[in-house]
Amino acid sequence: MSTVNIHDAKTRLSQLLARVESGETITIARAGRPIADLVPHTRVDIVFGGLTGRIGYDTAHFDDTDGNLNALFGIE
Repeated sequence: MSTVNIHDAKTRLSQLLARVESGETITIARAGRPIADLVPHTRVDIVFGGLTGRIGYDTAHFDDTDGNLNALFGIE
């Protein structure tokens, strides 16, 4: 892991991104204090239905209607 200051990072951004793309982590510093890290992007796969069967709810809560709410929306 290497550290570069902000001015160098702005000047050599393309080179730094090429290094990050090859797996290196680069820290950007201001006045010697680290403020950000450039790290390789990792893809996160989304799994739909991953909680199927793990979360339950009682459908009885949805059976009764609220008369005031119905009136608000003009439903009889």
